[in-house]
Amino acid sequence: MAEDRPKKKTSPVVWVVLGLLMLSLGGFGIGSFGGSLSSVAEVGDRDVTVEEYARALQSEQARLSQQTGQPLTLAQMQAFGLDQQIMEQLLAREALAYEAARMGVSVDDAEVARRIRATPAFGGIAGGFDREGYAFALQSAGLNERQYEAQVRDEAAVELLQTAVVGGVAAPATRADRLTEWLAETRDATLATVTVADLPAGPSAPSAEELQVFYDGNLTAFETPERREITYAWITPDLLVDEVDVDEAAIRALYDERIAEFSQPARVLAERLAFADTAAAEAARAAIEAGETDFETLVEERGLSLDDVDQGELSEADLDAEIAAALFALDEPGVVGPLTTDLGPALFRVNALLDATETPYDDVRDDLAAGFAEDAARRRIDAARDDIDDLLAGGATLEELVAETDLQLGSLSWDEGVSEGIAGYDAFRATAADVSEGDFPDLEPLSDGGLFALRLDGITAAATPPLDEIRAEVEAAWQADTLRRRLFERAEAIAAEAPETLPGAPETLTDLARDAPLEGVPPTLLDRLFAAEAGDVFAVEGSDRQAYVVRLDAVNAADLSTGEPAALREVVDRQQRQEVASDLFEMYGRAVQAEAGFSVDAQAVQAVQSSLLGQ
Repeated sequence: MAEDRPKKKTSPVVWVVLGLLMLSLGGFGIGSFGGSLSSVAEVGDRDVTVEEYARALQSEQARLSQQTGQPLTLAQMQAFGLDQQIMEQLLAREALAYEAARMGVSVDDAEVARRIRATPAFGGIAGGFDREGYAFALQSAGLNERQYEAQVRDEAAVELLQTAVVGGVAAPATRADRLTEWLAETRDATLATVTVADLPAGPSAPSAEELQVFYDGNLTAFETPERREITYAWITPDLLVDEVDVDEAAIRALYDERIAEFSQPARVLAERLAFADTAAAEAARAAIEAGETDFETLVEERGLSLDDVDQGELSEADLDAEIAAALFALDEPGVVGPLTTDLGPALFRVNALLDATETPYDDVRDDLAAGFAEDAARRRIDAARDDIDDLLAGGATLEELVAETDLQLGSLSWDEGVSEGIAGYDAFRATAADVSEGDFPDLEPLSDGGLFALRLDGITAAATPPLDEIRAEVEAAWQADTLRRRLFERAEAIAAEAPETLPGAPETLTDLARDAPLEGVPPTLLDRLFAAEAGDVFAVEGSDRQAYVVRLDAVNAADLSTGEPAALREVVDRQQRQEVASDLFEMYGRAVQAEAGFSVDAQAVQAVQSSLLGQ
């Protein structure tokens, strides 16, 4: 890529895209590892450099952290064996590149250039290759152009090698047929609901002996959880807000400061797509008006998304006079342009016209006052934090703390099912679950700006109360269990004795697929249905108020030559080909790696990981 071009100003949007590219390239400020350390592994005559290994580790670390929403440390990656997986991937990559070079498989400079130019992240907002952005992205990722272009060349060669190895792979047609037939097969069935009305008279209450037997057999069902007896001191903005004096002049000043929220000019919601020249922009506008394309299609053809071209809410003050005049002249949403912008000629799509708004002070005064009071209460709490900490450090009890500060005293018998009051805060629940008897109270923050400290006074162990204390609860459970059992037994009797005369108003279900949504019906019903044969009648247990009798009326084979089954057959066949090809290429790669020979420098690997752990 030794081509010189006049430098141009790069759009901020491009820098955002390039920032994402840096993450994919693994650019995290990797420095020198010093000394003669240059590689961590060898495959044939190819090296896995320390920089490549470090970038791969950090790139995977960033990807997993972003995916999970939680920071992932290198130590955690090591614990999960992810560092070993990354090394295996790098060895496999180098082995395939070695084999491609040995076989003389490669691509020319023109193909490398084409691939780089086709990378969307290296394109300017108006289209075309952005050399300045390309160089910046590589530099930030710790690469130079020669290294990156060699990487692109290797990847292209490996793709050619893969095509040669697995290009003719095909999965057995009969396997795809059988699997599709199984997936697309449907059932016709008749479903009858057995309710209390279908039961003969039965006992409405258990005998003392029956209740005792049921209680003894279900002790854990009636067990009360472990309870922690906790005393706490706390303060939140809501608890303190009534003590805050609200100055009317301050509220009026707050309204004036935030006037932009309450008095907004007319605005438009618009998107902007820039073009290389006016002729291209006019041709695009003409194609839209002729119905040959639309704005979204033009954006997609440029390799962009609607987020990339979104301009958000725009007022006349945000725009050049010419552009503002054109956009605000519209009576309804539509496409405007070409218009001259700093990126060149552009089309604007206006998606909504927003009228000017004006919210009087009196309409928002109470909300502003409430927010002002909460902010003042929050500041008051924050200002008292150090004094409260000092009191606790000096040995003050929670009771003494409450006497000398704004904190309020409370107590509760807490378990994980309690979520009222202070127990609704995650921080309180975490501390309450972790505290031990004898621990000294620590001051902890609450999510709304409040503070709390707690003391564990005792623990009531989990236990099952005596039957006499929970007799009503046990009796209700016995009745529900008994009714559920009797309903199922009745359903079984109907299925065995009179399958032709199903009770109530049976429902006819046709063309049921394996994943058919049956509201209110247990999932075991479909499992049983697809394991049955035509003519089978069986019972399915439901809730404590009903059970079901099901008759399988027909098994419908799928016609793989047309409709959805044919489309499914193509998907199954494609997936199987991909799986076979992937397995074959993986085995090929392992064989190449074994034949080429490889070695891993454990000391170098340790040095790289230690360096990253220290960052």
